[in-house]
Amino acid sequence: MTSTADYYNRLELTLQWLDEADYVIIGAGAGLSAAAGLEYSGPAFEREFAEWIRRYGITDLYSSSFYPFKTEEERWAYWARHIWFARFMPEGKPLYRQLLEWVKGKPYFVLTTNVDAQFEKSGFDKDRIFATQGDYAYLQARSGKPETLVYNENWVKEAMDATKDCRIPSTLVPRHPETGELMSPNLRCDNTFVEDKRWHQQAERCQAFVEEARGHRLLLLEFGVGFNTPSIIRFPFERLAAQWPHTSLIRFNRDYPQLMTEGVTNYIAFTEDLNEVLNGSFRKLRNSTNFVTNG
Repeated sequence: MTSTADYYNRLELTLQWLDEADYVIIGAGAGLSAAAGLEYSGPAFEREFAEWIRRYGITDLYSSSFYPFKTEEERWAYWARHIWFARFMPEGKPLYRQLLEWVKGKPYFVLTTNVDAQFEKSGFDKDRIFATQGDYAYLQARSGKPETLVYNENWVKEAMDATKDCRIPSTLVPRHPETGELMSPNLRCDNTFVEDKRWHQQAERCQAFVEEARGHRLLLLEFGVGFNTPSIIRFPFERLAAQWPHTSLIRFNRDYPQLMTEGVTNYIAFTEDLNEVLNGSFRKLRNSTNFVTNG
């Protein structure tokens, strides 16, 4: 169901499933933000990190996250700019806003591995978003204890203003306010990742939403989810689609559209450019049919 010949058939069926759905769950991975224009390399990265590129030879935002800086002053000068570039600088992207229009008027929930807060920035209800892997806007104790987070926007701005020669003053190296321990970004990379009270609250809300949707017409919209962490979104979505008879799965994935679970019958995959599908073809299709959403 991914051939060019049936492209418009898939579009029509997608709109039909969306119109008929009682509940919608959005699952989003890095591919969605990439399609929205949030790139970890390229001209914008090269402009903002020019000094780090010259000094350390970094090539992109992802690989540079693992760079072995020799001092905490260097490490945090880099991370202040990294967090600003990925989290605070970008506004909510049009692609995310278009997606919100899709589900407007429907009971929805968002499950995402992205840490850039694009859903919240684009107008999605923050109580309907479960960001399982963290959020760039928070720091945590490096050991993971205590299990509390510190919002970092003011620190990011102060650190960037004070950065000189790719270093910040020692007085700005972030330490946990309760223990004085050195901190780290709240990003899941090992077993020190802090799941705070809010994280558990959203996990419970997500599970409650899934249970509420059981037995109803549930539509699963999966965007840009690969195989880095398939057990969070990709595989659970397939299992729901296989086990619940009124559940449909639509996967948007340029590289990995295939199913890994048997028994999924209501399934559509798109490998086409996501911007074309969401912002172009769907709008044209709405204008040329009698399709009306609940929004």
